[in-house]
Amino acid sequence: MASLFPDDEPAAFTPPPAPGPDAPLAERQRPRRLADYAGQQHLVGETGVLRRYLNAGRLPSLILWGPPGVGKTTLAHLLASELKQPFSALSAINAGVKDVRDVIDKAKRQRGTVLFIDEIHRFSKAQQDALLGAVENGTVTLIGATTENPSFEVIPALLSRCQVYVLEPLSAETLRDLVKKALTEDEALKQKKVNLKEDHALLALSGGDARKLLNLLEIVVQSTPPDKKGTIQITDAVVQQVAQRPLARYDKGGEMHYDVISAFIKSMRGSDPNAALYYLAVMLEGGEDVKFIARRMVILASEDIGNANPNALMLATSCFQACTVIGLPESDLILAQTVVYLATSPKSNASYLAIRAAQAEVKAHGVHPVPVPLRNAPTRLMKQLGYGREYAYSHNGEGNFEEQEFLPDALSGTRFYEPGQNASEQKIQERLRGWWGEKYGY
Repeated sequence: MASLFPDDEPAAFTPPPAPGPDAPLAERQRPRRLADYAGQQHLVGETGVLRRYLNAGRLPSLILWGPPGVGKTTLAHLLASELKQPFSALSAINAGVKDVRDVIDKAKRQRGTVLFIDEIHRFSKAQQDALLGAVENGTVTLIGATTENPSFEVIPALLSRCQVYVLEPLSAETLRDLVKKALTEDEALKQKKVNLKEDHALLALSGGDARKLLNLLEIVVQSTPPDKKGTIQITDAVVQQVAQRPLARYDKGGEMHYDVISAFIKSMRGSDPNAALYYLAVMLEGGEDVKFIARRMVILASEDIGNANPNALMLATSCFQACTVIGLPESDLILAQTVVYLATSPKSNASYLAIRAAQAEVKAHGVHPVPVPLRNAPTRLMKQLGYGREYAYSHNGEGNFEEQEFLPDALSGTRFYEPGQNASEQKIQERLRGWWGEKYGY
């Protein structure tokens, strides 16, 4: 019997068309089945969380966060394909609010629509707001792809409605498997006799980006004449000549991106402004996002400097705000000033260690009852039970201090914060000793 409401019928799943022979190698090699997907076994392996969703026949809205070329777009297509759900795709670069609303209107007539948004971090707040209702009521299952930390780039309301999964950079072993598979299975390449003598340059210049790797491989094979035996010999020198790029070039989307930012942070932590400025220059010349650099300095200012110099966090935060407003090229001066300040500042990780110790206590032993004098008493019953009755208002005491118990009874006297060995925190330790005597052992 025909449905009385044909618009409510789910659309039949239509697999994407196979790429033609003129498509780039990366497109021709894009897997058509999840079983052929390379890497990310922590997500799609036998015990991977996304595999468990597929086995249950459902998929939540999710955001895939990872560097370029690790399979975010491909994974989104394959997840929808596995569940045979209608699939719509938008790019945040050229889609507007109207495009979002058009897809949502169509999805209301196609139950189970998966909406994939590439580079979702580029969506404005208005565009992201337009998604909220449809994601919340299940009109669409959103899959967003981003190379940026979604905590900073996706609005909290939308982020709270999605699961975030991190895609890891592809390993050298996975990249080598992709090259081998392309040479033996691609209809165009397998007709050629190719000897891959060296692959260091191929892997290094691709920067862990599978798409870049395969397209570079195709260009090298096509542009390298065979030897007298009809074999195309691929060496590091040949790859560099074709790519016209030195191996040491910074690639903000590849493995060197993580190596350089690591060296940058460790140089500031180690109080070496010269090394930190060098790695800053490497990132700037490589086209790194200035907000990414500034964000990492905000974290360092708190984690590695802390109360040894509280001004460090304020300067780093101001640096981030200024870089956000000004952008390149002028932001390089602001970044350089902040790098020198942070690198030459006194260091302390006391606050970092303190919160980790407190978190470890909560995880190990749970949450203890709040002391009765500290409890809020908004109702008559709570007041009758003594909530807040014995609380001593600190500002009424000498020097704005009243000695009383703030920790739960089971933790009385427990010390989480150990002041660092620097002038600023030694003064803090003196104040704590003056207030608390021997209670905390300061």
